[in-house]
Amino acid sequence: MEGIININKPSGITSFDVIRVLRKVLKERRIGHTGTLDPLAEGVLVVCLGRATRLVQDIEGYSKVYTAGFELGYRTDTYDIEGKIVEESEKKETTRTELESILKKFIGDIKQIPPMYSAIKIEGQKLYDLARKGIEVERKAREISINFIEIIEFDGRKGKIRCEVSKGTYIRSLIDDIGRELGTFATMTSLVRERVGESDIESSYTLEDIEKLHSEGKDDFLSSVEEFFQYPKIEIEDGKNFVLFQNGNTIRCNTADGRYRVYLENKFLGLANVNNNLLKGYKYF
Repeated sequence: MEGIININKPSGITSFDVIRVLRKVLKERRIGHTGTLDPLAEGVLVVCLGRATRLVQDIEGYSKVYTAGFELGYRTDTYDIEGKIVEESEKKETTRTELESILKKFIGDIKQIPPMYSAIKIEGQKLYDLARKGIEVERKAREISINFIEIIEFDGRKGKIRCEVSKGTYIRSLIDDIGRELGTFATMTSLVRERVGESDIESSYTLEDIEKLHSEGKDDFLSSVEEFFQYPKIEIEDGKNFVLFQNGNTIRCNTADGRYRVYLENKFLGLANVNNNLLKGYKYF
């Protein structure tokens, strides 16, 4: 089995739990997800199967849209409600106007320090393993980008925001940073990933949907690589150009820079980059 699935992950299980279920249901070992969702989080988890697992890193790089709940006045060791409260503030409320003003500081290219409870490795050790032992280490701030943040609801203490962020952004850390800017603390209470690139929650499938469809001999939940990547099509000629493409060499072409789906006589061959009228494949199918 080969292709890409837009999963609607439920809260309460890990991203690897999703992979485990899919391996059992679909009888396919080569499965990889394209961006971890914590057990608390729910929503879009794009999963690649078979040869499509080569594209995990491509999809990981897509921007993501989240809706996150939060509460002011305290922080936990994990920055979310599943952690242990470690600090409380006398200031437990603020105004919507002040919150709106603070949120503007986070829009654009910013630096973010990842949380200790994360899968990032430092000197070969995952941060969450160190955190569980009570060890905190210095983490380097990383460049991230936030396209927008909007307030969905807010009552002075509890609220919900919606944001579009780049790869590598931790929403838990974003909410923690927002709390500190407000002169208090803030803890994430819920998280829904609404979209990864063009894959949205409205077009996603639950694990139950997939199991039912598969038992009926249907694969409606599975998108092919050429369906998923809606890049423009480009046809190459048989002969020399085909050999050059298959061998990873460049081909001269008169077309705009960008990414393309490459075809030979309407048969999908793979994905390529075009730069300065030179086409070079980077994923072959």
